[in-house]
Amino acid sequence: MRRCVRKPFKADQKAGSRSEIEQNAHRPAGGKTKLQIDMKLNQLIPVSFAGLLFFFPAWADDSAATNSTGPAPVAPAGSAEAAEIDALKREVQELEQKVKALEQEHAQSQAAAASTNQAQIQALDQKVRILSRQRELDQESATALAKTQPRLSLGANGFSLSSADTNFVIGIHGVVQVDSRTFQDNNNIPGNSSILLRRARPIISGTVYHDFDFLFVPDFGNGTPGAGSSATAPSIYDAYVNYRYSPAIQLQAGKFKAPVGLEQLQADIYTAFNERSLVTDLVPNRDLGFELHGDIAGGVLSYAAGIFNGVGDARNTSNTSFQDNREFDGRLFLQPFKQSDLTALRNFGVGVGGSWGQASITNTLGLPNTTGGSQPGYFTEGQQQFFAYTNGVVAGNTHWRLSPQGYYYYGPLSLMGEYAISDQYVRNGIHSANLQNTAWEITGGWVLTGEDATFTGVAPKHPFDPRNGQWGAFQVVGRYSELDIDDDAFPFFANPAVSASKAQAWSAGLNWYLNRNIRVNASYTRTTFTGGASSSPGTVPGSVTSHPEEVFFTRVQLAF
Repeated sequence: MRRCVRKPFKADQKAGSRSEIEQNAHRPAGGKTKLQIDMKLNQLIPVSFAGLLFFFPAWADDSAATNSTGPAPVAPAGSAEAAEIDALKREVQELEQKVKALEQEHAQSQAAAASTNQAQIQALDQKVRILSRQRELDQESATALAKTQPRLSLGANGFSLSSADTNFVIGIHGVVQVDSRTFQDNNNIPGNSSILLRRARPIISGTVYHDFDFLFVPDFGNGTPGAGSSATAPSIYDAYVNYRYSPAIQLQAGKFKAPVGLEQLQADIYTAFNERSLVTDLVPNRDLGFELHGDIAGGVLSYAAGIFNGVGDARNTSNTSFQDNREFDGRLFLQPFKQSDLTALRNFGVGVGGSWGQASITNTLGLPNTTGGSQPGYFTEGQQQFFAYTNGVVAGNTHWRLSPQGYYYYGPLSLMGEYAISDQYVRNGIHSANLQNTAWEITGGWVLTGEDATFTGVAPKHPFDPRNGQWGAFQVVGRYSELDIDDDAFPFFANPAVSASKAQAWSAGLNWYLNRNIRVNASYTRTTFTGGASSSPGTVPGSVTSHPEEVFFTRVQLAF
């Protein structure tokens, strides 16, 4: 059998290989990356197996030759090769051990790194949890603190300050109206054509103990031009306390508007014109008393009923009563579609108001107001007196009123109508009568800029800001009203030579809503009279009734 002769390894090659392997084996694992260690292992393993495949056949041939019959020749070279194979086996075993050691070291390194990473993740997670909990505690603390802190509000509706639980609230509001009235022919009545401070009212409102509301309204304006009057001294217009058990059950006590006339009950800042119509001459203004009122079914039905001192037509009460008996005032107002899906009818409402009283004594305070003159009587929309009772006339016994009323608002359209009857017993010496005076009015409006018209005014979609091309809202309005004096008033209770028996007024105007707080009005009113003076006697009411009243109004209003 042919023997394969292997070339012996050179000592320097083996030494070099072994030295390199040993150096790599003893090099710290931490000095190389995982990729470098894996590449080194991949190089060592093929070399080792190639050496085994090369030497094992030679070893097998030598063994076969040794086992053959006959004397075995001495082969010194074979013994050297066998020794060399044993050395290689040992090297392979050492390499396997080193590879295992490297693998174990690598596994331990990975485990240590994973353990370190896990510990870091857990530490970070713990920090996140701590920070999250701290934030929750801060929020809880801020919420708890907010519950004990008062709340301050300042905006278009005025200034308000409330306790954290809103059980206590105080609000500060205000109204300022600067008017001008320009009469075409004032017959030299001083002060009729003028600029006046119509209203200047600081308003204080609020709530105590959640259910008790209050309102206090003094007036520092109240300019009422005319022959017999001028701007009056400051007075209290509203001062009351209201207990609010629920929206449907409320009890009010103090000085406030009597629940009779619809136009009178509309706030001064929301009326279509500077002055109210002739129908308001026949209903009470403000009175002292107690009133039970409320809104049922979300405002579908509103009611008010009260006991008051009683006042004459268009009068404001003083702070005391002028008689011993009381007057009963009441009102019902129905908005049947307010809570329905019929959008076009939601702001349709009809109602009726009225009053009944019986004076214990005869007096002049039960007669109408003296606005525009020196005697009790009735006045125009220009605030000039066109009818006056003569000296010696007093009121007494029964006085009742009835006022059917209604309104309709839909989109930019607004309509309001009202009728009023005032039936009053009067006496002048030996003459007495029950005089039944009547009045009615209808007011319409259209918002040119498309905003919704409501009983509480117009809110501009684009408040006045000329820099951005915004001009607010514009509304055109028109009105007709008339007041008819009972024919029995003449001649024993009024002088037909100076007092008119009827007044008819029509008005047209333009309202400019710059924003929710600022409004500018301009309007024109013409009033004609039936009866009265044929020529001007120079005194009221003859100076008024001798010719039609034509007046141009303007107003600049601030309300918040």
